Amino acid sequence: WFLWRARKTLEAKTAKSTHTMSRVKTVNPNADIIGKNHSLAMNIQAAQSLMSVVKSNLGPSGTMKMLVSGAGTIKITKDGKVLLDEMQIQHPTASIIARTATAQDDITGDGTTSNVLFTGELLRQSSRHLSEGLHPRVIVEGFELARDRCMKFVDEFKKDVSEEKLDNELLMNVAKSSLRTKVHQKLADHLSDIVVRAVKCIRRPKMPLDLHMVEIMHMVHKSDMDTRYINGLVLDHGARHPNMAKRSEDCYIFICNVSLEYEKSEVNAGFFYSNAEEREKQVAAERKFTDDKVKKIIQFKEKVCGDSKKGFILINQKGIDPLSLDLLQKAGIVGIRRAKRRNMERLSLACGGYAVNSVEDLDEKCLGHADLVYEHVLGEDKFTFVEGCKNAASCTVLINGPNDHTIRQIKDALRDGLRAVRNVMEDKAVIAGAGAFEIAAHNDLMKFKKTTKGRVKLGIDAFAHALLVIPKTLAENSGLDVQQAIIALMEQSNSEGNPRVGLDIATGKCLLPEDVGIWDNVRVKKQLLHLGSLVAMKLLLVDEVIRAGRKFNKAPADPNAPVM
Repeated sequence: WFLWRARKTLEAKTAKSTHTMSRVKTVNPNADIIGKNHSLAMNIQAAQSLMSVVKSNLGPSGTMKMLVSGAGTIKITKDGKVLLDEMQIQHPTASIIARTATAQDDITGDGTTSNVLFTGELLRQSSRHLSEGLHPRVIVEGFELARDRCMKFVDEFKKDVSEEKLDNELLMNVAKSSLRTKVHQKLADHLSDIVVRAVKCIRRPKMPLDLHMVEIMHMVHKSDMDTRYINGLVLDHGARHPNMAKRSEDCYIFICNVSLEYEKSEVNAGFFYSNAEEREKQVAAERKFTDDKVKKIIQFKEKVCGDSKKGFILINQKGIDPLSLDLLQKAGIVGIRRAKRRNMERLSLACGGYAVNSVEDLDEKCLGHADLVYEHVLGEDKFTFVEGCKNAASCTVLINGPNDHTIRQIKDALRDGLRAVRNVMEDKAVIAGAGAFEIAAHNDLMKFKKTTKGRVKLGIDAFAHALLVIPKTLAENSGLDVQQAIIALMEQSNSEGNPRVGLDIATGKCLLPEDVGIWDNVRVKKQLLHLGSLVAMKLLLVDEVIRAGRKFNKAPADPNAPVM
């Protein structure tokens, strides 16, 4: 009887699936359908495949990936976002996971690799129960309960940091924790100091932190350890007159958006003359319009500088023609034209003053100040350094490196480091790293599971075990015995008074992240728990994959075939 009953159930499910497929085929004969069991297996397999790709990159001991584009451009990186952006992912499920992980990086600046690992591990843990006949909806309900509990646990586990305690040491530790997972330790420690100084420079009371006020310039020059912080701005061009001063000290900075070149009329116009004298008068009248503006700037310079040897630097967003440059040079003014629009606001914040749009009624308040302005020539490129700005609210990080892929790697690392420090300043809290949160959250969920009833316990159990993928991967990438390291962490964490123990990747033993300064961002953990579990739940509830039109793994139809 039992065999007969099982056969009837199987036949009913097959008939239902066939009926659904036939309905879709009726609507679109070219639709390609993957059924319930196969679609779930496909999603789990895709998540595990993507997980295996990025797994070896997690943590300070993670390995690197070399990405080569079709044009031969090389990138050597271990940044999860760069990997997922550069890889051409064709599989729809893997593409969804990758887009979700990169969305987390766009929001918080970190956690891409962890997100992929967590999502893949959630699906892998679920597959054990699904193979035994458990319905995906039951697991999803357990995931939702576990996620909500973990969100509350983050607020309990985090360490609040007051404004007074946001000192250099804490911010340096946060930056190091982020950067050491991207570049080697010596360079990470060097960049951490630069990142902290840059964020503290642009920070203004009661104003949101705008990381665009940190200008990142690069020069293919020297080594990566020569990357430095500049209290001012670096412009990627120089003065256009050969006789202008290459180095000026104690300078006034005059920022303007005024055209100092001959301009054609906006409408078609004709000028008629009967002799050469009239032509000369027309040429002089046209030139006088521009020369008058230049002379007003020269008079303004003489007024503010007087007989002193102070420098006067004109930085103009619009053009300066050769005749105007010659007049400025004779007056001792350094003229820099075609400054980028993005640098105009940065110059005002770095040097003081403000940009003017007219040379009428110029006031000394519009001027900024810099201790030193000099030009640096590298090959055919010119760079103008504006340094020594007082009370600057904008700054520059000058990246040096021997080749392009080193510079790209440092640039990606700096982006994550700046966001990590900004997150701490905005969250006013940090959370213990080195896998400490995941171990503590696992133990908390195991206690929480005892308070629930029914089959949702299976979902909570799968969620708790999925969290352990982070410390397990850290141990594996460090060449440690994974099982031994995790058991030691669990035993130490369950003992009295040690809820915040993490993994020491050098020895495989336990450590207290607070003592060695390993800190993560609170918002990164929250986004990880939310987005990772959300994608896993959505994929578990997919019972059919339908692609209309072109079929999976099949060549397109012959366009020359006759239409039936």
